[in-house]
Amino acid sequence: MRRECALASEGRVQAMKNAVPKNDKKRRKQLADEVAQTEAELEARHERERLALAGEHSESQAATVGSVLDALASVELTSVAENAGTTETQLRVSKAQKRRDKKAASEREREARIVAAELNELTHGARHLEGRRVADLLAARGLHARPVPPDGHCMYAAVRHQLEARAGPALSVAELRTRAASYIRQHRDEFAPFLTQAGTGEAYTDEEFDKYCDEVEKTAAWGGQLELRALSHALETPLEVVQASAPTITIGDEYHVPPITLIYMRHAYGLGEHYDSVEPIPVGGGAEGGGEDGESGR
Repeated sequence: MRRECALASEGRVQAMKNAVPKNDKKRRKQLADEVAQTEAELEARHERERLALAGEHSESQAATVGSVLDALASVELTSVAENAGTTETQLRVSKAQKRRDKKAASEREREARIVAAELNELTHGARHLEGRRVADLLAARGLHARPVPPDGHCMYAAVRHQLEARAGPALSVAELRTRAASYIRQHRDEFAPFLTQAGTGEAYTDEEFDKYCDEVEKTAAWGGQLELRALSHALETPLEVVQASAPTITIGDEYHVPPITLIYMRHAYGLGEHYDSVEPIPVGGGAEGGGEDGESGR
């Protein structure tokens, strides 16, 4: 629209120039003034239009720049948010890894302490000291340990081994248990006073006494001093028990035959007390059965 108006004004100026009569100087001067005024107005209009166009362009350019800046800000904010999310994820992963590393280090330290404790027990603990003491006691008598399995039958198995070694009666563990239980049943008054309930200390009832005898005979119940006494009388043979923490004890010394020698170990195994057998040290040999520490095999 502005361009059409400008073209119309320019056409009007040209028409005015063409209409000036050549011979009429007065009219010619008047038209020249009108043409000059019209051209001045036209020039002023052109300037105003140019300035208006420049302003619109600046506004448009400013709007474009603003849009670009907004877009850049959005991109930067998105990038910062993404980076923050990545950093947070990395932080979580790092903390989790640190926890795992700390747990693994604690586990390694715990295992190291266990190994150190076991090593100390083997070299300086009660088991080691007990084994050395028993080995010395046996060596003084020309004997060493002969291990038997720690399965609840160890006392009876050690007696059986001794009987076989001296060409005595070939009795199995089950037969030895039966003989011990039978002797206890037949001599109730002799054994009953020593059988009491662990919690109350009260004497066994008849039912409890019978149950005890059945366990001696038919289960893998661990044997102790009462069962050793019953076996000694049933076999009519003295039984001597070598131990590290007390003098050697002899049960059934009224029988005048070579005793059966057993080893009593309090600390050999984590399960508790244990009995081993013995055998002579071979001529020119060492204490093969129990080794340097006199430790028994399971």
